[in-house]
Amino acid sequence: MADKTKSFRRGFRGFAFKALKAAIKAIIVYVAYFFVWSFLSPLSELIPGIQQMMETFVIVYIVLMIFGDLTSGTIYQHFFSAAKALFVIGYLMLSLNSGLFGITFENISLMIDLRVFMLIAMILGLLGLAKSVLQAIDFMNQKAELPLR
Repeated sequence: MADKTKSFRRGFRGFAFKALKAAIKAIIVYVAYFFVWSFLSPLSELIPGIQQMMETFVIVYIVLMIFGDLTSGTIYQHFFSAAKALFVIGYLMLSLNSGLFGITFENISLMIDLRVFMLIAMILGLLGLAKSVLQAIDFMNQKAELPLR
């Protein structure tokens, strides 16, 4: 009976530590977003809906990050890491459409080409996806090895 309570306490402490670590990381990411948004807030006058778009991105990214931290030490950690990388790629594709933006301000028309930025960001997202897939393969390889006695 004592072994069960000790293992329960140990497991609970481990989960509580993971939850605390995930909460701290989420707070740091949200504070960084809040700091960056204070500099980008003038863009909300030029591009309607950019604040909601960025907040949605940050919230989903933080949720995937929290789930990944809570499931650390399992294969699900790598699934959430891959989901995070795919989310970044997909969100960039949806939000930037073709990478060309046209802004008209009074009688001035401005065309902005963000295709190079989009390409670089998508390549970085693919690198993150490849990293999480390789980590999942390594994790499963370590679990499959039999201990030698």
